[in-house]
Amino acid sequence: MRAVRRGLREGGAMAAAGVPPVVSLREATQRKLRRFSELRGKLVAPGEFWDIVAITAADEKQELAYNQQLSEKLKRKELPLGVQYHVFVDPAGAKIGNGGSTLCALQCLEKLYGDKWNSFTILLIHSGGYSQRLPNASALGKIFTALPLGNPIYQMLELKLAMYIDFPLNMNPGILVTCADDIELYSIGEFEFIRFDKPGFTALAHPSSLTIGTTHGVFVLDPFDDLKHRDLEYRSCHRFLHKPSIEKMYQFNAVCRPGNFCQQDFARGDIADLKLDSDYVYTDSLFYMDHKSAKMLLAFYEKVGTLSCEIDAYGDFLQALGPGASVEYTRNTSNVIKEESELVEMRQRIFHLLKGTSLNVVVLNNSKFYHIGTTEEYLFYFTSDNSLKSELGLQSITFSIFPDIPECSGKTSCIIQSILDSRCSVAPGSVVEYSRLGPDVTVGENCIISGSYVLTKAVLPAHSFVCSLSLKMNRYLKYATMAFGVQDNLKKSVKTLSDIKLLQFFGVCFLSCLDVWNLKVTEELFSGNKTCLSLWTARIFPVCSSLSDSVTTSLKMLNAVKNKSAFSLNSYKLLSIEEMLIYKDVEDMITYREQIFLEISLKSNLI
Repeated sequence: MRAVRRGLREGGAMAAAGVPPVVSLREATQRKLRRFSELRGKLVAPGEFWDIVAITAADEKQELAYNQQLSEKLKRKELPLGVQYHVFVDPAGAKIGNGGSTLCALQCLEKLYGDKWNSFTILLIHSGGYSQRLPNASALGKIFTALPLGNPIYQMLELKLAMYIDFPLNMNPGILVTCADDIELYSIGEFEFIRFDKPGFTALAHPSSLTIGTTHGVFVLDPFDDLKHRDLEYRSCHRFLHKPSIEKMYQFNAVCRPGNFCQQDFARGDIADLKLDSDYVYTDSLFYMDHKSAKMLLAFYEKVGTLSCEIDAYGDFLQALGPGASVEYTRNTSNVIKEESELVEMRQRIFHLLKGTSLNVVVLNNSKFYHIGTTEEYLFYFTSDNSLKSELGLQSITFSIFPDIPECSGKTSCIIQSILDSRCSVAPGSVVEYSRLGPDVTVGENCIISGSYVLTKAVLPAHSFVCSLSLKMNRYLKYATMAFGVQDNLKKSVKTLSDIKLLQFFGVCFLSCLDVWNLKVTEELFSGNKTCLSLWTARIFPVCSSLSDSVTTSLKMLNAVKNKSAFSLNSYKLLSIEEMLIYKDVEDMITYREQIFLEISLKSNLI
């Protein structure tokens, strides 16, 4: 789990009135959660909350799923009322990245509100994409990932709204841009607040190790006169580096020396990445742009018309800002997954558009940034990490029926809105969400089970991933369950059928798995692009008429690989995960969750 620990960024400074930074961070987080809880289901006063909360979606299918879930949340009074909630879908065609989605969202706001949106505070949450590294979020969206917290349970959307609860009150009209799969926690002085009131762009910054800096944005800050760092500092930024090498961090003077912090003021926590005796950098999370900057980007987008390449809101917008910005980055495509011929030209146009725009930085020296976008991070933070559990008040059993949670080596299992028979067994380190498990079900360690229904005797091997989807096929309700290993790489692809031996399913050569399942290697085995063959596009998951049959059948194929025993899939209609998302029946999945919710409520005498 060492790699996961590097997914967290932590820093600390002086805590008010001698309170240890770790304690002040927890108290600040709990205050925000309480404040948001008071607003759930209540009509908010003008200026008390966001005017608009907008979520981006990759396509119309995802847009529909998001709107259905927002509608349900508002109906159940799980969100503040009197706010405009929108889902903005990317245009069909080429992928445009979160930068392209930002431009598209600006155009949607202009169409909906005309000049009125120039007086609004807007939260824009990027949640497009299919969460291939955390597939239990693929069907219903990363922003609707359930958390072991709250009653009714929080999803990432509620947590985002809670953590940003103080922002709209101290913000000039403009847009705050954030991502759906990260969590920013911070503590500042009791009478301090974060202001987003300067022209141009304003970004939050967190002290981080140099290693973390290589996978995030790094700020090159102007010199700072104060001898002692505070929890909250307003700094100006000379330039922004996107995923720089450690050598570049030193070259551009982005690295801070450990002597800048007083030893007693630094929040060490239990993370080894950022020590008092090591150099550190300030890394990015969310950013704000004022209305004037947003209008400038909108005018640019309308002039460009259709985008044909991916734009990064961080790498391509922020790198153009600050007096030290250089056009050189526009030609660096080392961090780009797919290089389009138009990308360099588009970057250069954005650079010249934004050049000269200021980049203000809000340094949060007592803050933490968590990323929960992979199966490994998800399991670690929900079952093993005591820091996030303490700060957010995460629970081992959240709104569920399950009598006992065993603990082993600091790990617990995590049960979220599920009904488990008292005789079933769930090993520490596993997460069960929105599921029903019968008395003869045994779940091994480090498993993820989502949306499933298992009544008969079943064994989930350690490190299994099992997630069920409702499907609408030819107007009939069907079910399919994706099942594989939590460490399987669903994004890894090969170009030819002869290379599929390089893919691995549950740690086993995929070619061997096909033999176990009696499936032939043909082009028909894969959906979509025939030169991009992966576990994501492999047609290996059986379609069944009932949810329980679907789970049982997929577990049989999983255990067949694990035990090296034959289990033929020839007689089944088979889908890839890619196709399951096309056929998904969002309404039925929400109904299933609602049924579990009502049953738990009745048995717990909560309604």
